[in-house]
Amino acid sequence: MRISIEWLQDWLQIDETPQDLGHRLTMAGLELDAIEPAAPAFHGVRVGRVLTVEPHPDADRLRVCQVEAGENEPLNIVCGAPNVYAGMVAPVAVVGAELPGEFRIKRSKLRGVASEGMLCSARELGLAEDAEGLLDLPADLEPGADLRTAMGLDDHVLDVDLTPNRADCLGMRGIARECSALLDRPLHAGDIAAVTPELDRRVQVQVEDEQACPVYSARVLEGLDAGATTPLWMSERLRRAGVRPISAIVDVTNYVMLELGQPLHAFDADRCGDTIRVRRGGEGETLTLLGGEQTVKLSPADLVIADAEQPLALAGIMGGASSAVDAETTRVVLECAHFAPRALAGRAREHGLHTDASHRFERGVDPTLVPQAMERASALLVSICGGACGPVVTAGEIPSVQREGAITLRATRIQRLLGVALEAGVVERILRALDCVVESGDEGEWRVFAPRARFDLEREEDLIEELARVHGYDRLPRTLPRPVAPVPPDSGLKALREGLTRRGFHEVISFSFIDREVSRGFYPEVEPLALANPIASDMSVMRPGLWPGLVTTAAWNTARQQNDLRLFEHGLRFVPDASGLRQEPRLAGLMTGRAVPEHWEGEARELDFFDASGEVEMLCTGLDAPLRLRAERHPALHDGQSARVLAGEDPIGWVGRLHPALAERFDLGAVFLFDLDARAVCHDPVPQFRPLSAYPSIRRDLALVVAEEVPAGDLLAAIEALDLPLLREVRLFDVYRGKGLNPGEKSLALGLILQAFERTLDESDVAGVTDAVVAQLESRFNATLRH
Repeated sequence: MRISIEWLQDWLQIDETPQDLGHRLTMAGLELDAIEPAAPAFHGVRVGRVLTVEPHPDADRLRVCQVEAGENEPLNIVCGAPNVYAGMVAPVAVVGAELPGEFRIKRSKLRGVASEGMLCSARELGLAEDAEGLLDLPADLEPGADLRTAMGLDDHVLDVDLTPNRADCLGMRGIARECSALLDRPLHAGDIAAVTPELDRRVQVQVEDEQACPVYSARVLEGLDAGATTPLWMSERLRRAGVRPISAIVDVTNYVMLELGQPLHAFDADRCGDTIRVRRGGEGETLTLLGGEQTVKLSPADLVIADAEQPLALAGIMGGASSAVDAETTRVVLECAHFAPRALAGRAREHGLHTDASHRFERGVDPTLVPQAMERASALLVSICGGACGPVVTAGEIPSVQREGAITLRATRIQRLLGVALEAGVVERILRALDCVVESGDEGEWRVFAPRARFDLEREEDLIEELARVHGYDRLPRTLPRPVAPVPPDSGLKALREGLTRRGFHEVISFSFIDREVSRGFYPEVEPLALANPIASDMSVMRPGLWPGLVTTAAWNTARQQNDLRLFEHGLRFVPDASGLRQEPRLAGLMTGRAVPEHWEGEARELDFFDASGEVEMLCTGLDAPLRLRAERHPALHDGQSARVLAGEDPIGWVGRLHPALAERFDLGAVFLFDLDARAVCHDPVPQFRPLSAYPSIRRDLALVVAEEVPAGDLLAAIEALDLPLLREVRLFDVYRGKGLNPGEKSLALGLILQAFERTLDESDVAGVTDAVVAQLESRFNATLRH
């Protein structure tokens, strides 16, 4: 959007330099791309009035003119422009003037006739790329006045890049409203008066797709002079906005579009019927666009403006050549409508087009602008081209200026998001400056009705963003965020994954869908959730656990001679229960093959249950409660090599050897599995300092005879339950069965590590601990010391 500061002054006072205004707009989200002067540098050019025009005595194409330019005597100037005439007001560069391109004006003789200056065209002043003759200035300009001052050429143009949500700023009035809010200055919007109809001529309007075109207005104007000259002030504003002046009728529609942001179009009334239809394009229909150089094929996706017989225009994009106004036009049908953005989205690009109208309609135009733009354009056309207008015919209903739904805005929410408490007066001033209607509610709350021009204001956060923009992002306090938890989410899982990978494991990701029979083999006590529409017969139920996927992967790899495998997976299991479907994150692993790689020094040991339980211990180092393994049966595990994993007394998983029946089913050897609750193990405990003792530790070993069925873990738990302050660690370092023991007995050798922080232990301290341990185990498990 190109913004002329001189044009902007019609709406509000601008005291800032172009650079300061551009910076303020950029800080408010309307990014400044460039600042350009309205005209290139030149000086010594005045307003001149041609008094007389005489033929050159020695050149047919030259004229000798007497020009009033503020001097004591008229200037004698030789001119070759074909449009010069007596009484014409045009720019005159006097002797000593410098034009763009460092072209200096000197006294000269042209074919023997002295010339004391030069009458200028718009091209010679750098105001146009081409020109057919002299620049015809308004007759009321004072001869001798400086041209830059008379035409306001010391203006600057700001080229602003708008984001798609700010379609309201695609018109000068929208930009002026934005500047009024940013600069806290009153906006002189002015009322647009309705033009009194003097004719009874009208067209019928039929809208067949009201969703795509909620409002359509049309008006007939007659007696127009299509050859009328566009006023200099209008053509200059168009030029500074980047629009080339074409003809008075077209220039008026473009001017109103740039002024208000509402596109319009004028049809030659003699080239279209008395009925205007807004409908969808038909298959096989074509439309030749303005200029006659491009013909587009229409489809039902295109919205078109048509008469009773043929399409006249691509709605909201471009008019057709068959109904275009030209130099012979005296009657027009002026169209002004609101088209829904979704109806036009992508249609211009589909036909290789991009127009000012499509650019606006695709982003959203305020529907309440339709009657204002119609009256503004009608008044300008009548004042410039003459003629009279008929009544406005409108299909659809013009909505209210404000949107119906109120947005609740809370002062507490403002402070929370912006970090600063804005005064109630500031909040209300900013919102009202943006054309919002603000009603006070409870203390610290407002009910805000957004204007229809602001399609992007839908919720409380949108209003707070507006407050921040207008108040100034640079005025918000700079505060550092308060620190949160030092451990990022999933850091524990990441550490476990990295640890397993370092120990030779490979992560796999398997489907959450498995075969029903496979599920029954691993989890016979669980009725899995069946899929209503499975993608395959062997993927018919949701997995109750991760082991089937790991075992299937191991079977696939061992069938390809990959026998040494360590696999793990993190994922969800799905268990139906009375409350619905439980989805629990699990961390499961599989181990099979050799414990260490093959080596020439000796025969490699095969993996066993203790290797798997050792991996579980590594994974559970961060538990909040002591880790325990308790012998317990699982239908998918070997009866003699199966254990429940406990954190204190809470079960968190399983470890063991795959059941022989399942191993045979999948053609596998010895396979060891573990499955843990990821919520229990996948977290990084915050490191805590533990002091070191300056005094030596003492070790005492005990050999205890217990019944074969007594788990060693139960003995260790019983010792831990004593909570002896001097006992730092208990180690199980030997299990013996054989000579010297009765059948059904075993010997467990325990190492007790004792240490104090304040003194060196003596024999009485050691005896007290060992006696307490032996007494506890004798009473709990009928254990006896082995001699």
